[in-house]
Amino acid sequence: MLVRPLAAALVVLTALATAACSDGGADPSPTGPTAVAPAPVASPTESLLPTAPATASSVGDLAPGFPTDVVAPPEGSEILVSSAEPDEASGLTTISLNLRSPLSTADLVAAVRDQLLAAGFAETVVDPGATGLAASSTFVRGDGGDQLLTLGVLDRDGVRTLTLGGTVRL
Repeated sequence: MLVRPLAAALVVLTALATAACSDGGADPSPTGPTAVAPAPVASPTESLLPTAPATASSVGDLAPGFPTDVVAPPEGSEILVSSAEPDEASGLTTISLNLRSPLSTADLVAAVRDQLLAAGFAETVVDPGATGLAASSTFVRGDGGDQLLTLGVLDRDGVRTLTLGGTVRL
C-alpha cells in the first residue's frame, strides 16, 4: 500500500520543516514561509476629543451677544472677562461679567442697580458681612424667578472687582 509510506513521509517532512523554522536559540521568532508579518498600526480616522464647543466668552471685552440693553459696564470700568451663552431650549441666556472699577463700592453698585431696576428687575440686598464682600445683591425678574442675577463686589487695595452672573431672557 502506498498510503502508509506517503503518510510517514508527510510526518517526516512536517517534522523537518518545523525543526528548520527554529535555530534552537533564545529568539523563538518564526522565519521563512511560516513567519507572520506584524499587523499594520491603524492611524485614527477621527479625533479622540469632541469638537471644540463654540466659545461664548471674551477676555478684556464684552462677549458676542452680551445683553448691554439689560446691563452695560459702568463708565471707566476695565472688563476682565464676560460671557453670554444662550440656551435655545429655555430661551434664557446665561451671562457673566467680571470687571475692575475705580468707582467706590456704593457708586459701582448704584451704576449696575440703576440699569437692572430700569430693565424690570427687583433687588434683594444680601448682608455683605456674611459673604466677605463689600456689597452683594440678588436681582430677580419675571414670573417664577427664572431670570436671576447675582452681584458681588470685592474691595481690595482701593480697587473694586465686580462679578455679575445669572440668567436673563433677552
